[in-house]
Amino acid sequence: MATLNVTYPSFTFTTPRKQIKFPSAQPSHSWLRTSSSRLSSIVQAFKVQVEHEGKTTELEVEPDETILSKALDSDLQVPYDCKLGVCMTCPARLLSGMVDQSEGMLSDDVVERGYALLCVSYPRSDCHIRIIPEEELLSLQLATAND
Repeated sequence: MATLNVTYPSFTFTTPRKQIKFPSAQPSHSWLRTSSSRLSSIVQAFKVQVEHEGKTTELEVEPDETILSKALDSDLQVPYDCKLGVCMTCPARLLSGMVDQSEGMLSDDVVERGYALLCVSYPRSDCHIRIIPEEELLSLQLATAND
């Protein structure tokens, strides 16, 4: 079970690997603990803008839903393969917003630079992402692995 520590005017969502700070625009009621599955009943869907092949599409993505699954449900033709966060065929650049991708294999350095794997990216705020070529992320991931 994930722990959700709430303080006003912001709150912190603790995952097994990272703490994600949320802005105060999130729900105003307070609770001490919640699971990821209950988060969706507390927080409404987030607006996620997806840039792909010169077109931007806005999706409403639930907190317990990956951006990739919503994109596929919306008939967007986006690259993906394993859906487990290990093959790196669904790379994106996070232009704004926050996602929880603690289930994926990207190094912390790469995540901090704003890269994400859509198959393991759960929105934690409204987001704007751009789907990028797989090679861009692979080269960065390999470079940081050697550091």
